Amino acid sequence: MQKRNTYTEIEDFLSDESFQSWILSKIDEDGWEEWTLESRSRAKLVEDARHLLLAMKVPESNLSTSDIQKALQTTWLKIEEKENQINFIENSRDNFYRKYLLSGIAASIFFCLMSVWFYKSHFSKDNIVTYKELIDENSEGLVEQTNNSSKSQIITLSDGSSVLLQPNSKLSYPKIFTGNERKVYLSGEGFFEISKNPTKPFYVYANEIVTKVVGTSFRVKAYSDQPDVEVLVRTGKVKVRSNDLVGKSDQEEVVLLPNQALRFLRSDLKFNKITNITEDEELVRSVGNIEQLSFEFTDIPVSQIFETIEQAYLVDIDYPKSKLKDCHLTTSLSDQPLTEKLKIICKSIGTNTNFEMNGNQITITSEGCN
Repeated sequence: MQKRNTYTEIEDFLSDESFQSWILSKIDEDGWEEWTLESRSRAKLVEDARHLLLAMKVPESNLSTSDIQKALQTTWLKIEEKENQINFIENSRDNFYRKYLLSGIAASIFFCLMSVWFYKSHFSKDNIVTYKELIDENSEGLVEQTNNSSKSQIITLSDGSSVLLQPNSKLSYPKIFTGNERKVYLSGEGFFEISKNPTKPFYVYANEIVTKVVGTSFRVKAYSDQPDVEVLVRTGKVKVRSNDLVGKSDQEEVVLLPNQALRFLRSDLKFNKITNITEDEELVRSVGNIEQLSFEFTDIPVSQIFETIEQAYLVDIDYPKSKLKDCHLTTSLSDQPLTEKLKIICKSIGTNTNFEMNGNQITITSEGCN
């Protein structure tokens, strides 16, 4: 049963990101409209939630705590004045419902005002840069890959670079990189392995920060509903700066080396550089297989190399086990995108060895070792 089938209160809908996306952005990926029409009582609850959510989406303003307090006092005075103007209703049940209605209106207004205050206290519209804004700023035709599954997905870009896209994440990129730059746009989390091209730097735009590289491997974590944006470097060197869309940031470019990270605090536009990731408990907990496994192999069976790749990228590799059972390789695959790793392995095995990729499924064909 879907989680929304258990919703009984307006608050349940207001806290659902998919519902917010449907009402505010008219994006109905989860079939909200069809689901709503299945029940009259359900439709009434959805409509109430819709009205309140739209009421919360107030215009930009500079509300202070005192402004909020004054607005609340004024609201209650108006409600009391309205109550005094209503003729006395002898029927006690009608009187109860009248007061209940007025109290509900007051509670709704209070909730909306406090929501505005919380939003203004923790985030500023000038500070926040969204994935949609970044896409709208780009004039190229972009392809968007969304990972709605429960496991990571591998994406291969036109230059041979690879991205391990985590669940609940999106990546937008051009079919073919043109000009003298390579730009992609991330919402969520992805591990990047970039093909080396000194004349054509690679940029990852993620919320308020831009990560620039030439050829390296690193992770970017930039979920829109989290207070921080993180960049963690595994190999090579990256440079991180604030996005040009962030008007108030005066931070300089930060250089990160292997096993270093940066945490960008979205609330106050501050960079926190972490020179030793092992000393940061949160980063240590979040490190995945691909960031821990070694890709340096000395006289190692091919089967073991394939197993390492499967564990790192969460892919399945199908290969002729009987023909390759006696194959051993000595090779360095660090700081290489997945496709380049596979090319090196196939070339090392023999001239009749090739690979094909279909999503997270990799097929190796071979007649055996050289």
